[in-house]
Amino acid sequence: MSTDEVEASSAPLIEHLIELRRRLFYSVIAIAVFFVICFIFANQIFNILVIPYQWGAGTTDVKFVYTALQEYFFTQMKLAFFGAMFISFPIVASQIYKFVAPGLYRNERQAFLPFLIATPVLFLMGACLVYFLIMPMATRFFLSQQQVGGNGLATIENLQAVSAYLSLIMTLIFAFGIMFQLPVVIGLLAKADLITSKTLVEKRKYAWVVGFIIGAVLTPPDPISQIGLAAPSLLLYEVSIILARFIEKQRNERRRAEEEKEQAESESASTS
Repeated sequence: MSTDEVEASSAPLIEHLIELRRRLFYSVIAIAVFFVICFIFANQIFNILVIPYQWGAGTTDVKFVYTALQEYFFTQMKLAFFGAMFISFPIVASQIYKFVAPGLYRNERQAFLPFLIATPVLFLMGACLVYFLIMPMATRFFLSQQQVGGNGLATIENLQAVSAYLSLIMTLIFAFGIMFQLPVVIGLLAKADLITSKTLVEKRKYAWVVGFIIGAVLTPPDPISQIGLAAPSLLLYEVSIILARFIEKQRNERRRAEEEKEQAESESASTS
């Protein structure tokens, strides 16, 4: 290969790197802006996240503590980063799409776009499940372990630390949000013809076991949150099977139409 050919082949790579840098810059700027905004309103956001705890406790008169002088400050930092990543995800996803889209055919872009839109929607559905159902139920379960003292019994009372509570609800939201991406992942694999609905049906019993294992690993050691994560994952697996069948049906119809078109063209060519 000559020097001119090497320089010509390196030019597109430089252009891609420049484009990647620009998309990363926009994403980082979006995260940084939302981080500052979320840090300013960290107290209000934390109070919103406390509402499921209040529902589980059955009262709005709840108390949180922090034992280290800097603990709540770093909790606010984590909360701001959590909020920034959550809010800026559509912007980051759009930047990823704008970087990838020029290298895709039109039909590939049309196939990829629904999954890009479904990703934040499914993540939000998982977060809402945690917020409105799983967290209140888990709180009620954990608080039931308290013990009123007297008559020789020790007083066992929950004094919830702000950092521990935030870590718990963030872990649950991310775990459920990621688990709800199962139809997106399987849909993309089916689009790429890397997996079939028949394979998914055959591996269903293993998927059930894996679902409960993931529920045990990603959630606190209580049956409510573990079953709460495992049960939706099994339902999402069944939805993924239906989605894979739909994708396969579309692919077969498209191939059939292409074959009929080629056959019609060959027949018209032979008659002429």
